[in-house]
Amino acid sequence: MRLGVAYALVDGVLLPGDVEIEDGRITAVGLAGTGTGIAAPGFVDVHIHGFAGVDFATADAEGYRHATEALLATGVTSYRPSFITASEDELVAALAEVPPGLGAHLEGPFIASVRLGMHPADARRDPDVALLERLLAAGPVAHVTLAPELPGAAGLIDVLVARGIVVACGHTNATAEQAYEAFDRGARHVTHLFNAMRPFTHRDPGIAGAALTRDDVTVELILDGHHLSDEAVRIALRAAPDRLVLVTDGLAAAGMGDGDWRLGPQPVFVRDGVARLENGVLAGSVLTMPRAIRELVRIGASIEQALQAASRRTLGPGAAGDVVVLDDGLEPTAVYLGGVRRSL
Repeated sequence: MRLGVAYALVDGVLLPGDVEIEDGRITAVGLAGTGTGIAAPGFVDVHIHGFAGVDFATADAEGYRHATEALLATGVTSYRPSFITASEDELVAALAEVPPGLGAHLEGPFIASVRLGMHPADARRDPDVALLERLLAAGPVAHVTLAPELPGAAGLIDVLVARGIVVACGHTNATAEQAYEAFDRGARHVTHLFNAMRPFTHRDPGIAGAALTRDDVTVELILDGHHLSDEAVRIALRAAPDRLVLVTDGLAAAGMGDGDWRLGPQPVFVRDGVARLENGVLAGSVLTMPRAIRELVRIGASIEQALQAASRRTLGPGAAGDVVVLDDGLEPTAVYLGGVRRSL
């Protein structure tokens, strides 16, 4: 089956020609034809708390089915349901509902009390290997955000790295030196760069400065127009053009509109498309991945860079047939999952 496209993102380059899929896999790229649009790897959102009215913290199987179908319509073919800091019982219950094939992202509870953001203070915990082990046993944890400067955090990093679980640094007051120690230990990702972390200054660059100068660390960007200024995004783009990871940090309100919602245990109020707690703190977003891609291009990235940041995969022969086709305005026009076209 041919997709009828004019270009495909292959190894970070827009290759002219059509794409062929057979038996759920890419079999050929660069085929001669007269197609239109761009084929890109299906988008991957590694930091999303909910979508289309579904809060993953309380979702059941039907809720996940609904959210997954709604995300497919935005080009997202894979995602990590993310859970903010909550009580152990709440996290265990949420992890138990994660469907097969999805890996969960624990955004806490081992975070810094001075960089909570919208996380509830009463559920924050100091690093505790026994608690971590219970959470890992509760469901398919694939990704953990923690504050590496906390006493005992090194032990958590060691456990997670040994199990092949992504260690992300976030909600942290870490200095650059503390960040480098965590990266040397195996942490390889930074959660929503510049947000809920020690501010960058010229004498105290903090974890943001450390991450941007470290070639083996990827950094998340939330491009909803509220979490980051254009200048901050340009700094990240110029310092780490191949290490950017677009995420939505989305909540149940994404795809729904203004109203009163929840993000895990926290009540969230969405007004004029901005999600906040009652005290005004930003609380996730209603961003979609196509909008994030368009924002990154507007700010200065190439289309190739923006699409790569939304997936970090390729459409080369042998790759999974998880593909999104976009028009000239970078809006999805078709989505394929395992080579099967899904309705938008």
